[in-house]
Amino acid sequence: MESAGARATWFCLGDVASKHRTLIRELARRGHEIGSHGMSHAKLDRLGESAARRELVDSRSLLEDVSGTSVRGFRAPSFSITRRNLWALDGILDAGYAYDSSVFPIGRPDYGISGFPLGPHRLTAPSGRSLIEFPMTVATCFGARMPVSGGGYFRLLPYAVTKWGFTRVNATGRSGMFYMHPWEIDAEQPDLRREAGAVGAFRHYTGLAATEGRLRRLVGDFAFTRVDEVLAAAGLL
Repeated sequence: MESAGARATWFCLGDVASKHRTLIRELARRGHEIGSHGMSHAKLDRLGESAARRELVDSRSLLEDVSGTSVRGFRAPSFSITRRNLWALDGILDAGYAYDSSVFPIGRPDYGISGFPLGPHRLTAPSGRSLIEFPMTVATCFGARMPVSGGGYFRLLPYAVTKWGFTRVNATGRSGMFYMHPWEIDAEQPDLRREAGAVGAFRHYTGLAATEGRLRRLVGDFAFTRVDEVLAAAGLL
């Protein structure tokens, strides 16, 4: 997407970075921001506080060493910061991160915090300290919150829904957060539909063939840049 002048924040797994050091260094060299996605992609609540804190520290240290840049942002695997594990906010601060981007401001059984603020802001961790949060983007329609951030929502719903959502969000003066996984534009990934089961196969493989084209269209319709630059422009970072 460099042809469109787009830059991004890459929330990288430590385990992946340790195996693909050249790729991480190249992302940083091209002007992208390197953030942490943990070490193993295990959900924070399943890891437990002690192990999660170790992953927060270890992944940041490794990514800084590999990329040669300061790692200031964190995103929890599977958006796994909820009201049940707000201790993670203090773990993020203790590990030296400046901001988090893990909270989905919707109520879902497996993730999200219902009623959470929609835009980038400073929140108060359980310890009383302040942490910058850039939540995932939802658009409001008839009082209901609709996820338009990317991932499965981008693949499964018509492109017009994402465009409508980001246009609506930008019209309120907010910046939107869009995310994707590398596998979502990997046409040569292994076909594991039999192992995934019907529901898993539907969620993982539906829309893959059209995703890269949709992404190019999205980058043409909106301006994208790094998370740290958006937060700095907002006076938060």
